[in-house]
Amino acid sequence: MFTVAALWIPFTLVAAAGQVARNAMQRSLTGPLGTWGATNIRFLFGFPFSVLFLVLVLAATGDRLPAPGLEFWPWLLLGALSQIVATGLMLAAMNDASFVVTTAYLKTEAIQTAIFGFIFLGDHLTGLKVVAILVATAGVVTTALRPGTTGFANLKPTIQGLAAAAGFALSAVGFRGAIIVVPGVSFVTAATYTLVFGLFVQTLVLSIYLLTRAPKVLAGIVRMWRPSMFAGFTGAFASQFWFLAFALTAAANVRTLALIEVLFAQGVAYFSFRQPVAPRELFGIGLIVAGVALLIAS
Repeated sequence: MFTVAALWIPFTLVAAAGQVARNAMQRSLTGPLGTWGATNIRFLFGFPFSVLFLVLVLAATGDRLPAPGLEFWPWLLLGALSQIVATGLMLAAMNDASFVVTTAYLKTEAIQTAIFGFIFLGDHLTGLKVVAILVATAGVVTTALRPGTTGFANLKPTIQGLAAAAGFALSAVGFRGAIIVVPGVSFVTAATYTLVFGLFVQTLVLSIYLLTRAPKVLAGIVRMWRPSMFAGFTGAFASQFWFLAFALTAAANVRTLALIEVLFAQGVAYFSFRQPVAPRELFGIGLIVAGVALLIAS
């Protein structure tokens, strides 16, 4: 029987699809605004939508505005700041190694999320779930690494890529930790409340950074508010469903199922751009599907 606890599965699938749309919107703004400017759009223009989501959720659920204790804020800061640091490390790794090799490093996030979730939150992982995470991650690495790539021989981007994955893993664990300590409200309200303050912190930090280091970028963001608005909405929409999933299950489960995003990308490449799929990629896709199926079955 399908239960509320199982809603993390459709929530994650919607979030992964929303993330693909968000990335497409951000990519179109990277040229005029630069990488950090386009990244800040995700937070700056996503924040007002998260506040709107919270108002709608409070009206629908009848919950009061939460008043979390002191334990909420360290988790929130861990989630928000780790995501920013991880983004910087990811960009640095992509400057020193190929995109596909860096992607392979980043997709170790599911394994690291499982480790951090167990250490910091005591998230329970059965043997079958551990196997599912390993199989799905192996599938992504197989799909991403192409013959002739030598990224693993270069120590600097390897460390940067793995550290970026660790940052994203800590971010997922931090946000889940914040959500589950919000008292006295539904999981929907707890997730949305955490999203509001997470985006607020990230907007504040990145905006101050751009103000001091690249004020012209902030001016450019203001000028391009119309296209930025939709990018902000898709970012907040995807994050809303990520957080709803984090509220219901271990972060490792969410980040493992999120590897299905690779299949979305392969499907777009094949059906939209007629790019053929190599046997190695088919094998990797098979591993991803098998890992996800094991995860859901467990």
